[in-house]
Amino acid sequence: MRPWTCHRLALIVVLGIIVQGVSVRAAESEPDSKPADESPTAKEHAKPEPKHFKPEQQSSKGSVTVGGQHIDYDAYAGTLVVHPKDWDDVPQNAPPDEDKNPRPEASMFYVAYFKSAGDKNAGNARKSSEHGAPAGGVLAGGAPERPITFIFNGGPGSSTVWLHMGAWGPKRVVTADDTHTPAAPYGFVNNAYSLLDVSDLVFIDAPGAGFSRIAGKDREKAFYGVDPDAQAFANFIVEFLSKYGRWNSPKYIFGESYGTSRAAALINLLETENLVDFNGVILLSQILNFDNSADQPELNPGIDLPYQLMLPSQAAAAWYHHKLPDQPAELAPLLKQVEAYAMNEYAAALSAGANLSTEQRAAVAARLHEFTGLPVDYILRADLRVNGPEFEQTLQLDTGTTTGRLDARFAGPTIDPLNKEADYDPLTTSIGSAYVSVFNDYVRRDLKYGGEQEFRPLAEIKEWDLKHIIPGGQPGQQQALANLMPDLAIAMKLNPGLHVMLNGGYFDIGTPYFEGIYEMQHLTIPASLQKNIEYAYYNSGHMVYAHEDALKQMHSKVADFIRRTSTSSAMTPSATTAH
Repeated sequence: MRPWTCHRLALIVVLGIIVQGVSVRAAESEPDSKPADESPTAKEHAKPEPKHFKPEQQSSKGSVTVGGQHIDYDAYAGTLVVHPKDWDDVPQNAPPDEDKNPRPEASMFYVAYFKSAGDKNAGNARKSSEHGAPAGGVLAGGAPERPITFIFNGGPGSSTVWLHMGAWGPKRVVTADDTHTPAAPYGFVNNAYSLLDVSDLVFIDAPGAGFSRIAGKDREKAFYGVDPDAQAFANFIVEFLSKYGRWNSPKYIFGESYGTSRAAALINLLETENLVDFNGVILLSQILNFDNSADQPELNPGIDLPYQLMLPSQAAAAWYHHKLPDQPAELAPLLKQVEAYAMNEYAAALSAGANLSTEQRAAVAARLHEFTGLPVDYILRADLRVNGPEFEQTLQLDTGTTTGRLDARFAGPTIDPLNKEADYDPLTTSIGSAYVSVFNDYVRRDLKYGGEQEFRPLAEIKEWDLKHIIPGGQPGQQQALANLMPDLAIAMKLNPGLHVMLNGGYFDIGTPYFEGIYEMQHLTIPASLQKNIEYAYYNSGHMVYAHEDALKQMHSKVADFIRRTSTSSAMTPSATTAH
């Protein structure tokens, strides 16, 4: 199972909930009226109008209490229409037949929460005369001086139901801590850890996921890939800033899993193509270089780094389930020991390849047994290299149990004990139904959006293009397997005030926490910019917020990060520059 299929197994949830309400389904535009000028010249230079979708919006109000603070908010659930790069370039002599070959476009769904202007803690309400808002052109999108954070999950092709319902939205679904959550009715509570206490929030569904849709000729090619996906999100954010008048707000990106890859590409696009600097990028469960993936490193022989970066997370999982032959009382000292071993003795053994002696192989296998609890003979048969799915299948095989991939604290019955790799991820099957069911009810009942539309936890993606053009590269210079480290590095160089926060869970086998640390420490940035990177790790997994105590800690750290980085001294014109 690849890292970009983080929530693939959520599709086992049957979506059949129909809630009474007004449908706000995306509709085709009415046929264009006959143009006044039928001359060939007018036809050649006329830019095509959207044929598939139109922006939509439903508003509602609510309140949440965070840290004892009562917050009233305005909620907007809707869609914005975005297009691929250069979509409006019209050929001089042969404009396309828009009726037969409509150009691709996406309707991207979002839910935005703005602290109400009437809230005494919201800051001053925007005044059109002060901020230059055109009459009828900009919606009241909260106080412009308040930070605003754009939030998305990964997949790729995942909706953002997970971060919305589990982490930062004003309401939170309640799930079992490390076991399967019983079927409905599910708990749904005030989210005391919502980020609304420090920032307005925008949850965005990727094209084709959630209530987002794509249409037009070659629509999958136009949106399903590293670069076109980042372009779609950049277009969305620019449109959103204009629609709600938030251009001068402190701005943040929050991405989880593949969303960290998207965030790296996105922040570079926003800075270079749109000239929009952000205050911060917040990452959760990072993967920027797909050569480091823990899932199938055996398909890339000669690259042993994934095994090294995964080893501390394997040790954490074995510690949690008491599978270590000499079980230490505390996790932290164990992880430090394993990290050092992974980058030194283990690295040397793997790099030796066939030159490693029989005695040395036996010694390494014995050491790996101490750290992972896996049988020595199994480690030797695996050539000292056990990938993620193999570890998940084998760690608790003696009890007929499969270990979780995204959160090793979770476990479930093994489907086929004779299989080499795990058949499923117990985390996803344990909490997926709760998240999807509660959101389907909440979005229709409280946000007044959706009607009879189908909410898709995941987009139906047949193929995702992992090729990537690094900043400054040409189409013929695409990476075969994406590495977004250069994008983030360049974004930090172009905006030296950009702050980055990396969060992760120790029990994440899908995107191991040590991988994120390694990538950050190997960004091609000056040493002076390393101080702009902060790290925070928790006793949880990929979805840190699946463990309430970890969510509480993460809220405290992320909120503090936003507070510290959203304030800056306004530049005061000197006497020599004043008009």
